[in-house]
Amino acid sequence: MRRSACAILIATGILLVASGALAAEGQLVLVPDPRLLIGLLLLFAFLIPPVQAALFTPLLRVLEERTERIDGTRRRASRLVEESAEILSRYETSIRAAREEADAERKEQLRAARSEGAQETSQARSAAEAEIESARREVADALVAARGSLRSQAEDLANQAAERVLGRPLS
Repeated sequence: MRRSACAILIATGILLVASGALAAEGQLVLVPDPRLLIGLLLLFAFLIPPVQAALFTPLLRVLEERTERIDGTRRRASRLVEESAEILSRYETSIRAAREEADAERKEQLRAARSEGAQETSQARSAAEAEIESARREVADALVAARGSLRSQAEDLANQAAERVLGRPLS
């Protein structure tokens, strides 16, 4: 306040010392009457505190509150960005874990299916080999029976042929 009062007094002094100037036409006054100037300066000096209290202080307070609200909003926004980044990180981690778990489960199911398929194939192969072996035994048994039957029939035929050739019974 003292500084502004000193500046006002210096400016007033300079204006009082300055000489009046007249324009080329119609007497234009560049420096006002010192009594009027002092009165206006005093009026200005007396109006500064009420204008300061009524206009500038509330305006500056509103501007300060606005700045604080903007800063608060920015802090909240940055906090929300950090929280959303953390949530996104947790989400990505859980997705990654779920994928890994699903892959492991899929691989386990695939391994189990292959094992089961191999076991079923082995069982089917064993059953088929047993059936083939059974069929071979049946064929071998049938072959032995057929050979025995053919032997006896061959002997009967040979006896009949010999009887016909000799023209008499053999026994």
